[in-house]
Amino acid sequence: MPNRTRSTIWRPLTTAATAALLATFLAPTTAHPAPRESRPVHSYENAVREAVWVDTGLDADRDGRPDRVAVDIVRPREAAAQGRKVPVIMDASPYYSCCGRGNESQKKTYDANGDVVRMPLFYDNYFVPRGYAVVGVDLAGTNRSDGCVDVGGRSDILSAKAVVDWLNGRATAYTTRTGTTRAKATWTNGRTGMIGKSWDGTIANGVAATGVKGLKTIVPISAISSWYDYYFQQGAPLYDSGPDWLSDYVNSPDARAKCAAVQQKLVDGAPRTGDWTPLWTERDYVKDARKVRASVFLVHGTQDLNVRMKHVGQWWDALAKNGVERKIWLAQTGHVDPFDFRRAEWVRTLHRWFDHELLGYDNGIDREPMADVERAPDQWVTSPVWPPRGTATTTLRPAHGEQPGVGTLGLREGRGTETFTDDPRRGETDWAARIDSPTADKAGFVTGPLTRDLRLSGSSRVTVTATPSTATAHLSAVLVDLGPDTIRDYAASGEGVTTLTDRDCWGASTTGDSACFLRTAADTTDVEHTVVSRGWADLGNHASAHQGGPLTPGKAYTITLDLAATDHVVPAGHRLALIVAGTDKDLIDPPSTRPTLTLDLSRTKARVPFVGGAAAFARATAGSPGASPTGHLDGVSGPSQRAGRIPEGGR
Repeated sequence: MPNRTRSTIWRPLTTAATAALLATFLAPTTAHPAPRESRPVHSYENAVREAVWVDTGLDADRDGRPDRVAVDIVRPREAAAQGRKVPVIMDASPYYSCCGRGNESQKKTYDANGDVVRMPLFYDNYFVPRGYAVVGVDLAGTNRSDGCVDVGGRSDILSAKAVVDWLNGRATAYTTRTGTTRAKATWTNGRTGMIGKSWDGTIANGVAATGVKGLKTIVPISAISSWYDYYFQQGAPLYDSGPDWLSDYVNSPDARAKCAAVQQKLVDGAPRTGDWTPLWTERDYVKDARKVRASVFLVHGTQDLNVRMKHVGQWWDALAKNGVERKIWLAQTGHVDPFDFRRAEWVRTLHRWFDHELLGYDNGIDREPMADVERAPDQWVTSPVWPPRGTATTTLRPAHGEQPGVGTLGLREGRGTETFTDDPRRGETDWAARIDSPTADKAGFVTGPLTRDLRLSGSSRVTVTATPSTATAHLSAVLVDLGPDTIRDYAASGEGVTTLTDRDCWGASTTGDSACFLRTAADTTDVEHTVVSRGWADLGNHASAHQGGPLTPGKAYTITLDLAATDHVVPAGHRLALIVAGTDKDLIDPPSTRPTLTLDLSRTKARVPFVGGAAAFARATAGSPGASPTGHLDGVSGPSQRAGRIPEGGR
């Protein structure tokens, strides 16, 4: 039974705790109410700081001995002295020495004994005084750990899982990297929550997908759910490098010297053809969602062009199908941590989430709305469930408009064809800016101005039937909100956030580990169009999402592109556009040729999830005048793919 319902969240933690609670009911004195919030009653300065090395049972670096991963621990001394066992908040990361964590790129620092002095981020400063242990795990092959980085594979996931097993008495740890003195986690009750952004959050997803006992919750932030979809989408390459480059980037010097065989496996297993291989199957956590025992609090930016929103849609849907307890935040940002886009509310909510999931406090967070969505910079709305009740997929049809190359989008099936030629110098911002003008590089279809707000929530799919002029062709499909707005500037270097010069503090500090961090604010820009959702594919993958092949010029092919999940309101007065084109500049790599593609409009459609379904779309477009050209429509400056080759992105 891998899953839990919300009615089973409040549960006794230990037999002793149950007996103590029963005693309060039987005692003649006035009973105290159950706690609703952990308080900072423990000393951070006097916390226990120690390191252990957990045996993973693997020998990825082939040095003849099992790999051990370094685990740095900060935990309350008072609880240990009183014999009280504490839960664990764990961040397993490849970045603790090579690259740093958070907006300020913090790295671990150590004292002369090798015990951690500074644990990056605010988790230890804030939660250790509140009765939690905070554990920072160096993934295999990084910092002070043995082994090799294999980019989301067995070494990555099992090295972190082994730590959860050790915390629950099922694995062996040692007090040194090479010694024989064992260390036991007698100070914890084993109840573990994993958290982390990007690669760290990806590890949390992967460990949860093993079904490991003791992992009670995960908080994946901007995290990958399937590594194939980080590098490709339906055969279309999203980056010009593979996982071997990323592994080399984070491997420790010792690992680089020992891990040539692992590097070669990454090269051989991830061909740049975009074909699915066993390497990708191993790194697909979505397929194992049925094993997830932990609750999931997922956070992502809807404009994240590093770890793209496709990872959210497929993971969320799989978790929902398997009844996993879930909560979600969706921001307007790119690849940004919620500590930097909604700090005070994030700390408060995360505190309540961990209190509920790890301490068992009945604080009501499980009865609050499932989803928080940023509708405008720093303006949030909630939904009891996500996607909202009443959301239904609606089939939209492209058709010819009043002028060539500027089509319409509605409920009636179109006729005829539209033609465009792949131009790798152009991308989604170029296409949207010129939506009201015929250009050779796109086919655009637009509703009239809406008479009512129209909300999209969830994942869309666009089916096209296209005839290429060459043996290779890439396709892009994007949904665009056409109208003036002020949004977070997700294409700027801060991806919707600007870093200020003053600090605020979240928890307790020591000389070596400050709880004070640079404040941030929304970085906004005024636009006349906003890309809502995107999807890409290699037309050569028309017969299979897992394998491509050459095309026959002049032959028609039908393929369905999966567009990323989103939650967006197209306001009354704005228009909704569907654009179909070739290479999306800086978001996918171009094919080897520059094909011209002819779309069969009668066999092209978009299936879009609207709150209220087809009836809501019909009402919003009823009586709407036809779209009139408005000239060039400004948007963001344009995404930069090359800055996002690492699933971290600097924030």
